Amino acid sequence: MNIINSEIFTNTQKNSSFQDLTANIVAEFQQIKAVEAIGLGGSLATDTNDRLSDIDLYCLSDKIIPLELRCNIIQKFNPLKLNLNLSFWDPGDDWVDGKTGIEVDMIYWQKSWIEGQINRVLTLYRANIGYSTSFWFTMKNMKVLFDRNGWLKNLQDKCHRPYPAELKKAIIAKNHPLLRDVIPSYYAQIKKAVERDDLVSVNHRITAFLASYFDVLFAINELPNPGEKRVFTNALKNCKKLPTDFKKNIETLLHFKGENNRRFFESIDQLIDSIDYLLRSEGIDPAKTLALKKNHE
Repeated sequence: MNIINSEIFTNTQKNSSFQDLTANIVAEFQQIKAVEAIGLGGSLATDTNDRLSDIDLYCLSDKIIPLELRCNIIQKFNPLKLNLNLSFWDPGDDWVDGKTGIEVDMIYWQKSWIEGQINRVLTLYRANIGYSTSFWFTMKNMKVLFDRNGWLKNLQDKCHRPYPAELKKAIIAKNHPLLRDVIPSYYAQIKKAVERDDLVSVNHRITAFLASYFDVLFAINELPNPGEKRVFTNALKNCKKLPTDFKKNIETLLHFKGENNRRFFESIDQLIDSIDYLLRSEGIDPAKTLALKKNHE
């Protein structure tokens, strides 16, 4: 069942090269009997695309599609550049379309794997250190382009549900203590890196701090975490509960150049103090979030 149509895209995307190219790719891949479903993800799925956006397509099957078969299809698009069988993150093929110059990211997921990821979060309530609910976000917002037997729709139906209270507690227990409370906290690690003038380490630890920070923030707001791209703008737009001076303090943190350490650490303290205030408003003692973990191992 191929259901791609103009309603998949916003008005600004209709009749565009993005829509035509997407439809042509889906038409080719859906002919492979092993392909169960194809979904559109990324910025095109959430209507946040810009001139730098690519096409993120998720090809779902019981097993990975043979490389030779994938290559034969992709060659029909006369790619200007092609990287096959990438495995740095998810299994995938990336190419630049010869006609439009649009980058295509084709990601191959096994059905059992993504089912496991969704089950881990929405049934078992397991948290990660950062990005705990990013697969949930992807599946919830994915646009169904092809769904041979309705499997993808059924999985999406499971994703359209209220945010589990147990998951919320598990994410906070896993990530909040790391911000400042425990001895090896990100705050302590950043402070050591600044004192050593180790700028690479400073940036590395800030990134880790923000991954956990946003996981807690989206959990408080009972929203799936969108992941590392556009997470700041997503929070500003969609989180009804935001820390005081959130935008200013995040920007101060990210613009750190080692010239004003006092203001830098003030911004981190204010970010954590403000999210602690939000936790209290949720009936959670920020000094005891580590103890929550005992119930969410």
